[in-house]
Amino acid sequence: MEITERKVGNVCVVGLNGRLDSGTSDSLAQRLHQLIDGGERHLVIDGGTLDYISSTGLRVLLVAAKRLKAVEGKIVLSSLKPHILEVFEIAGFKSIFPIYATADQAAQQSSA
Repeated sequence: MEITERKVGNVCVVGLNGRLDSGTSDSLAQRLHQLIDGGERHLVIDGGTLDYISSTGLRVLLVAAKRLKAVEGKIVLSSLKPHILEVFEIAGFKSIFPIYATADQAAQQSSA
């Protein structure tokens, strides 16, 4: 999996490309923790090129969301493919994570 980052105002957009599973989730967890520890408070996870997410990947996002909430931050998701969105629906995570159609839309809402 490839992880990219870009800033949109005060929001860090983290792009995920490939598969987020037990083999790749540790690298994402470490990067998200570095961003949060480094002062990022508004994260957008851009899933436009995410092909697969496992329960391990879901857990990484949940842990990051809890860490951000503790410091009055926020994590939102964007650009999820239909089969990835279905995983979030089945897991009951749509009530935890705001989900937007595009990363720019998510960044606007996250910083508001």
